[in-house]
Amino acid sequence: MTTAREIMHSGATCVKEGDTLMDAARLMSELDVGALPICGPDDRLHGIITDRDIVLKCLAKGMDPHRMTAGQLAQGKPITVDAEADTDEVLRTMQDHKIRRVPVIADHRLVGMISEADLARNLSDEQVGHFVEAICAAR
Repeated sequence: MTTAREIMHSGATCVKEGDTLMDAARLMSELDVGALPICGPDDRLHGIITDRDIVLKCLAKGMDPHRMTAGQLAQGKPITVDAEADTDEVLRTMQDHKIRRVPVIADHRLVGMISEADLARNLSDEQVGHFVEAICAAR
């Protein structure tokens, strides 16, 4: 059985709740990623921010990315998977919630992220195809 820990990208870099969206965008550019976990002062996961969030929830609404913070965009409880979850559970979670990236948690701490690219590298073509079909059908 393959687990989330085995397919995740470890060492996920957090943006802090108080960091501006401009800071988050720069960090995304530096890391060449489209999403970042948002961590609070307790270093626990408080949300996820995507490049799309910055565009649609800040720029498109005329807000200032130099003033708006990542924490202001963190809405609700983030969907996560346990590091020991098997890949079927990871896929089911991502499909059920129609998400393309999921944080991986161990002992209540963020230990990594799983993206579509991680799935493509580690799962069968059939599994990945079904996942992509399910996610694309949601749009």
